Amino acid sequence: MIIIEKDLQDIRNTNNYTALGSFDGLHIGHLSLIYKVVEVAKKNNGKSMVFTFKNHPKTLINKEDAPKLLMDNKKKAEILEINNVDIVCFKEFDLEFMKIKPEEFIKSLILEYNIKGFVVGFNYKFGYKNLGNVELLKELQKKYGYELYVMEPCTYKNEVISSTRIRKSLEDGNVFEASRMLSMPYALSGEVIHGRKIGRTIGFPTANLKYDENFILPKIGVYYTNIWVNNNIYKGITSVGKNPTVNGEKLTIETYILDFSKEIYGEQIEVRFIKKIRDEIKFNSLDELKDQLEKDKSFARDENCVST
Repeated sequence: MIIIEKDLQDIRNTNNYTALGSFDGLHIGHLSLIYKVVEVAKKNNGKSMVFTFKNHPKTLINKEDAPKLLMDNKKKAEILEINNVDIVCFKEFDLEFMKIKPEEFIKSLILEYNIKGFVVGFNYKFGYKNLGNVELLKELQKKYGYELYVMEPCTYKNEVISSTRIRKSLEDGNVFEASRMLSMPYALSGEVIHGRKIGRTIGFPTANLKYDENFILPKIGVYYTNIWVNNNIYKGITSVGKNPTVNGEKLTIETYILDFSKEIYGEQIEVRFIKKIRDEIKFNSLDELKDQLEKDKSFARDENCVST
C-alpha cells in the first residue's frame, strides 16, 4: 500500500478511485465507503484510494473545540491495508487548504491523482466553509466525467453511526456499544511506566499506561479489557480513575493482566476495552479493595477474549 503524506508519488499512470472523508474513527459507516471504493476500483481495473486529513480540521479552525481522537493515522493505515486499499493520502489541513473552493478541490484531485471516481457518505461536505455537498458533486459529475457513489448511512439500534455518537458512548462508559459501532474494541496504546506500586502489595500488580492525552478516555470506572503484549493477548482488569481508596490525585490507566508475571516497564502495550465491570469506588481499606478485585478478576476470567 502506498502512503502519501507530503510529496506526491507518481500514481498518475493508473486510473484511481477514491473515498473522501475525515475518517476520524474508521467506524462501520466509514468502512462501507472503504469496501465500496475497493470494489469499484477492482471492477474497473484501477487502484483504490482513500483521501483524508493528517490532522482534524478543527485543530486549525478552533483547537479548543477539536474532538479527542478515536484512532491515530498509524492504526488507520493498518486497517486500510488489511481491507486492500491501494493508496492512502494523509493531507495536512492548513490555511492554504482551508481556503480551497469546493470545485477547485475536486478539480485538483482529478488532475493530481488521476481520479476517475469518488465514493462519499450521504452527508459529505467539502471545500471552503464546507460549501460543497453531494448535490454539487452530482452537478460537477457532468462537467468532469467521473463516477460517483453516495453511500447510505449505517445504523446501530436504529440510529445513524457517527464518530460523535461513539465518543458519547465512551464518555458514558458504554465501551461495548462503542465497539459495535467501530467494528472493533476501542483501544489505547502506550508505554508501561512506573506507578505507586500499591497494587503489588495486595497481590494485584498493575501496568501503568502512559497514554496519549489527545485520545478520548472511557468514563472513570473499572473495565474488562484485552491486553496486547509482545504479540500475545491476555485478559485484564483496567481501572480508569484516580484510585480514591489510596488517596490518588492524578487520573491513571492501570491494568492488572491475568496470568502474567513479566516485568514490562518501558514496553509498548495496547489496552482494548471490552466491557464495563463497575464504577470506581472508594473502599474503607485495602482489604476491601482486594476482595473487590478478586471479584473483578473472576468476572474477567469468565469472559471471552476478543481477538480483533
